[in-house]
Amino acid sequence: MANTEYIPGVCNLGATEVRGRWIAAGVGFGTTLLCVLLFLFVAVPWYFKILIFIPASVGFAGVLQARFQFCIKFGFQGVFNFGSKFGKTDTVEQAEFREKDRQRAIQIAVASAALSAALTAVVLICL
Repeated sequence: MANTEYIPGVCNLGATEVRGRWIAAGVGFGTTLLCVLLFLFVAVPWYFKILIFIPASVGFAGVLQARFQFCIKFGFQGVFNFGSKFGKTDTVEQAEFREKDRQRAIQIAVASAALSAALTAVVLICL
């Protein structure tokens, strides 16, 4: 069930922002897939294949942020958005809440980076 209000360290995105994260995930994973297809049919040096980490990160970050209704950037900035306008934010006033948000943002960023690194390793090994 989707949260409809800000919860410190748990949820800082409303439905409009979540849709944006799903779109970002699609773009990231679509680009990742195109790169993999390119690597299958074109001889590319291994050090270029490492660059797949970038679109994979966008994809994984988008999925994790949408799934958990929590934006990494908003968590670091101390803001949230449950309105109908994409990108229009409200400020988190309490320092304790901002710290909870920062910790959650770090968790999601690290998870995204780890998943992207794993996928990059698979690409390097298999292609």
